Amino acid sequence: MLEFTGERVVPGRVNPDLWNEHRARYLFARTLCAEKRVLDLGCGTGYGAWELASAADQVIGLDVSWEALAFARAHYSRPNLAFVRAAAPELPFRAESFDVVVAFELIEHLAGWRETLLRTREVLRSDGCFLVSTPNRLYYAESRRLAGPNPFHVREFDFEEFRQALLEVYPRAAFYLENHAAGIAFEAVGGAGCELLVERRCAEPNEANFFVAVCGLGELPSPPSLVYLPSAANALKERAEHIQLLEGELATKDRWLEELEQKHSRLVETFRQLEEELEERNRWAARLDEELAAARREIERLNAELAEQAAGYEAKIIALEAEVQAHADWARRTRHELDDKLRELARCVELLHEAERTVEERTHWAQRLDAEVRRLEAQLSLVEASRWVRLGRKIGLGPELAER
Repeated sequence: MLEFTGERVVPGRVNPDLWNEHRARYLFARTLCAEKRVLDLGCGTGYGAWELASAADQVIGLDVSWEALAFARAHYSRPNLAFVRAAAPELPFRAESFDVVVAFELIEHLAGWRETLLRTREVLRSDGCFLVSTPNRLYYAESRRLAGPNPFHVREFDFEEFRQALLEVYPRAAFYLENHAAGIAFEAVGGAGCELLVERRCAEPNEANFFVAVCGLGELPSPPSLVYLPSAANALKERAEHIQLLEGELATKDRWLEELEQKHSRLVETFRQLEEELEERNRWAARLDEELAAARREIERLNAELAEQAAGYEAKIIALEAEVQAHADWARRTRHELDDKLRELARCVELLHEAERTVEERTHWAQRLDAEVRRLEAQLSLVEASRWVRLGRKIGLGPELAER
């Protein structure tokens, strides 16, 4: 089911006042559409095009919403009524295709409202008429003071702006004011005729609810003023129902207000607690700031000491590097000297080995010589002990032997 969002009227989904003010415009236009070819721009859910088709020769309802057109086709059907999807101002029709073009409560929804007005003139026959309506910006702003602007409206008009916009496109225009009027009805039981008595007064555009205009290129038709009294209209009953509705809404708002006051009290208490907590946190933050400042001073002092120590360490490192380099040079020299000593020691060891071999050879020679001496001594002892030798010495014969 199509829901009423405020963008377009959905029959059965809006209050009677809103429904009647929209339907009344089509009743006002119906007399001008008799046996005519009519285009209803922004036809929405189709109720108005269906109303015009009761008198017209042919009516085409045009709207940009698939959803609205589906509703229109499902609920409003006549042999001379068709619905087309298109967006203003791109109207898919040839020039001079229609006797009457209707655009009720449409131009305020369009960013290209001026282009749409120009396009209506193109599709309208030279002796045709263009019917257009729009809400009075001054009245509308006041009536929606609490609800806020209509989010579906792009450009709203006061009377002078509306008049000027139409006269820039159409050379002729007649203007009407649409208002809700309180009335008292005397109706005969059984359905006798009715006399309409309208108290004359000067119509004031700035006080009007809506503006309606009949525009054309030539002589304009002069539809009479229309007073529409819906069959279900009973002002006192509607007012009583409205008052009852308002009382219900007021009671609901009172409950809301009480709930809001309770929420407000809770919020105030929460705010007070948060404020105390904030003050405590501010004090804590102040202490942290002091500690942070002290820490920063300590860091600066440590940085200064560190810089001084770093300079000392750097000097020490340079000295140590020089000392290490000196030690490295000494080590290289010592290594060279050690290598020379090692080579010299190796030569000494080699000479020692040669000396040992010589000593060993001479030891063997001495041992052989000693053995030879002992052998000779043994032989000598044998000689000395020989009686022949002793006899020869006595007689002065034989070799002289040294005394041992």
